[in-house]
Amino acid sequence: MIFVGNSRANGHNLAHHLMSPDNEHVTGQEVSGFAGDDLSSAFKEAEATARGTRCQKYLFSLSINPPASQKVETETFLEAIKGAEERLGLEGQPRAIVFHEKGDRRHCHVVWSRIDSEEMKAVPLAFTKRKLMEPSKHIYLEP
Repeated sequence: MIFVGNSRANGHNLAHHLMSPDNEHVTGQEVSGFAGDDLSSAFKEAEATARGTRCQKYLFSLSINPPASQKVETETFLEAIKGAEERLGLEGQPRAIVFHEKGDRRHCHVVWSRIDSEEMKAVPLAFTKRKLMEPSKHIYLEP
């Protein structure tokens, strides 16, 4: 699987993009750790929390794309998310998971709040591409 992730702001636009009808099928798998239960309110909450810090890119967005020829089950995606979350140090952070299907292609988006609300500090994220390489290889090479 290919992992593409980056820190970002502008949660409103991200929520709109993730729920866009451009995809044939959009499934909101999970919104956890936020007071709201939809993407828009969750990302507004993350932005409001970030205002108490100096963090401008208060979200980390990860796209998980399997090879086009493979049908990947939800459980495999969730295992990939867990591995990425551990490598990035985002365990316990509020997150949202959305699945997209377009044609025969199914992929997943995960968005975490980077703000640790107890410490009122952003979770530091350095070398994310390097950190995401290991879980990507592990899943790709599994039989």
